[in-house]
Amino acid sequence: MFAADEASRGLGIELLEHGQGTAVLRMTVTATMVNGHGIAHGGYVFLLADTAFACACNSRGPVTVAAGADITFVAPAYEGDVLLATAEERTLFGRSGIYDVSVRRGGEVIAEFRGRSRSIAGTPPESTRDTTSRRTPSTTARESR
Repeated sequence: MFAADEASRGLGIELLEHGQGTAVLRMTVTATMVNGHGIAHGGYVFLLADTAFACACNSRGPVTVAAGADITFVAPAYEGDVLLATAEERTLFGRSGIYDVSVRRGGEVIAEFRGRSRSIAGTPPESTRDTTSRRTPSTTARESR
């Protein structure tokens, strides 16, 4: 899944570790990620945490998406900071799950994120799904007419 994530990879996010229900990702805050206050824009911190969440909740096989997420910003990050996002599964129930992600700069917590996942019924694991024939919105609209 991460290999096909152009948004995250385009920002330089790296997948360092992954396992059943876990993931660790790294991102360096660049000049284009800094807001008018001179700190990392919260959207980029959220994106890093959300990507770690996505990697963790898709580690078990079925295609899984976010049902919702919350983030608490604890401390600012600055240009040049290297941030690590560590995602851990808390519980699975039916097709749903809860995951926590800590975003840190060194040993300091920058943000805490909680994601709620939902697996999509009837979807094969990412590794077996045919992604060669991706549909664009315009093709889908034409095909359904």
